Amino acid sequence: MDAEAVAARIVARAAVRGVTVAVAESLTGGLVAETLVRTPGASSVLRLGVVAYATEMKHQVLRVPARLLQERGPVDPEVAIWMARGVRQLAAIDRRACTIGVATTGVAGPAAQDDHAPGEFHIGIELDTVGGLVAESSSHVVRGDREEVRRAALEAALAHLDAALERTDLRMHSESTQ
Repeated sequence: MDAEAVAARIVARAAVRGVTVAVAESLTGGLVAETLVRTPGASSVLRLGVVAYATEMKHQVLRVPARLLQERGPVDPEVAIWMARGVRQLAAIDRRACTIGVATTGVAGPAAQDDHAPGEFHIGIELDTVGGLVAESSSHVVRGDREEVRRAALEAALAHLDAALERTDLRMHSESTQ
């Protein structure tokens, strides 16, 4: 996948439709937001990017429930959904809504984390649609070094954003972030 080309397509399609995006990242450490920002015009689409690498930041900043983090740990599909929800809500802090929140969480390696193997990651997404909020996640396991795992998570997150833009029921929330 050419991540930069997909990011450019996401920005162009979102801008035309008046759709805004917020990104919460753990294992990708800002890579998703940075890839979107490389595209001219990203300021009309990307409202917020948060790197919540530490577990307590997932709870304190993104409002992932403490009980969920205690029971399942940070490497979990439900945690990814909560991260996406939290960043979408944070992006609306100025009372402007945000259409899509997307999040990455997982283990880049080289060692396992809390019984999760290197290469395991989860993508969460929450969409503001005319019918209400829609949340979903996907789980992945890839082989490779840290950068290969992070790149796979970037590509998966961009694929989720790209697929979300196929929906015809997304709410429009276009506001320039400049």
